[in-house]
Amino acid sequence: QVQLAESGGGSVQPGGSLRLSCAASEITSSTYCMAWFRQVPGKEREGVARIWPSGGTYYADSVKGRFTISQDNAKKDLYLQMNSLRPEDTAMYYCAAFSGSYCPDQTRKFAYWGQGTQVTVSS
Repeated sequence: QVQLAESGGGSVQPGGSLRLSCAASEITSSTYCMAWFRQVPGKEREGVARIWPSGGTYYADSVKGRFTISQDNAKKDLYLQMNSLRPEDTAMYYCAAFSGSYCPDQTRKFAYWGQGTQVTVSS
């Protein structure tokens, strides 16, 4: 059973940086799409970044050029480096995994989720 656990959230001023981590257990192959999502109360969960098993990446337009998704060499733990943070980046951030050789567009196809870590950007 895949288990995901996020860490690294916190409060930061606009323009600051945070690095989120996702410890992934029981991921024993390279055929998982890993992703970061975020959600604010009253809104739908939003895809932030994805990384394919092949290493390809995708970013939402709102974070392109500021956020970087990466994995460790064993392709288990997942990271999200967030720079030039803005107040609108404030949200609960979730790590998710999909078993397959591609990354689905639909959020509902991601079967495995962490518990989330809160990011607050405020002066």
